[in-house]
Amino acid sequence: MDTQQVSAPSRAPSSGVVHINIRLTDGYTIISNRLSQHRGLSLLAIGLGTHIQSLPAGRRIGIKVLAATFPESEAAIAAGLRELEHHGFLRRTRERVGGGRVATRTESYNHPEAATRRAVPTPVRHREPVPVREPVPVPVREHGPVLAPEPGPEPVRGPEEPEPVQEPDAEPVQEKRDPAPAPRLVPPPTAPKPPPPALPGPCRPSEALYAAAADLLAGLRRTAPVFVLSEDDVRRLVPGVAAWLERGMRPDAVREVLTDDPPVPLRHPAKLLRHRLTAKLPPPLPVAAPVVPLQTCEDCDRAFRSSAPGVCRGCGDVRAGGAEGLLLSA
Repeated sequence: MDTQQVSAPSRAPSSGVVHINIRLTDGYTIISNRLSQHRGLSLLAIGLGTHIQSLPAGRRIGIKVLAATFPESEAAIAAGLRELEHHGFLRRTRERVGGGRVATRTESYNHPEAATRRAVPTPVRHREPVPVREPVPVPVREHGPVLAPEPGPEPVRGPEEPEPVQEPDAEPVQEKRDPAPAPRLVPPPTAPKPPPPALPGPCRPSEALYAAAADLLAGLRRTAPVFVLSEDDVRRLVPGVAAWLERGMRPDAVREVLTDDPPVPLRHPAKLLRHRLTAKLPPPLPVAAPVVPLQTCEDCDRAFRSSAPGVCRGCGDVRAGGAEGLLLSA
């Protein structure tokens, strides 16, 4: 009877993650650590890339389809897809299909560097054979005086025989240079973004208005813990909040608009607040028409509207007519 070999269990680490793995036979996908442990991608982008690589070929992965499947917003999913495109894990192109329609072709890469090297053709170097010149015989000089040969008679040419044409010396054959290597296929650079619009400010700034705006910004973390701002961030954003308060917005309404539905994860809360303060600025309240007070006429005790006390229009006309009669009688 054979003795069963028992191997000692591996010692688990005292801290950190402990993997409890079960061998899978179906329902799994091989994901490269280049994606799952990428230092330049956010966790949202890594999750999107992992989900896309686990889908079968031909499955639609548009922004609206992913937003309907997962709890993240369309803006967050669009940002994650742009990260994957920037690092080469995703490539989206628009192609024309039948019927004059345009469809989006999406390509997912588990090894962007290897895919890029495979896409670049290796140039094959072709060299033309260089003609080999035959060696020119060199006369061997013997010992003794060298006598010049006697000039012989020139050959007589016929009337139709052309003169011999002296061929020029053959030009040296130049070796062809190797063609320049093909350019590396990299994503085209994005167009430069326009500068962000200026932060709004109040028309009539005051210390009380600025103090209320600073208190509102510093207290955002009480109701929304992800909006933690530094003192410099509060100092830069105070004019924008003061402009909202000047236009009749209540502090609780401003707080709700600024912190509603933030992206996950929120990396730059100050940038998000600056964008919302600028893009969602409410219009100023309409100016109400001034109310003219009521006055009592000094002659007939009638009520009339005027900014200063006196007489009504009728009594004013009577006074003007009486003054003119006095002037005419004089």
